[in-house]
Amino acid sequence: MEFITAKEAALKWGITPRRVQALCAEGRISGAWRLGNAWAIPVNSEKPRDERTMNKDTIDDRGEDV
Repeated sequence: MEFITAKEAALKWGITPRRVQALCAEGRISGAWRLGNAWAIPVNSEKPRDERTMNKDTIDDRGEDV
């Protein structure tokens, strides 16, 4: 199996290397494992869904949850 670094995954997915490291630490990237102070990420891994964003349908005009 081939692996890429957090920096390579960041370029591939259009996010920062720090965000990739956080996703790895949270266990959200399947098959990623720590190698010293770096992360080894399977080359065929897909970018996890960003759960920090809210669905627009659940917010009213004042910006409050419905």
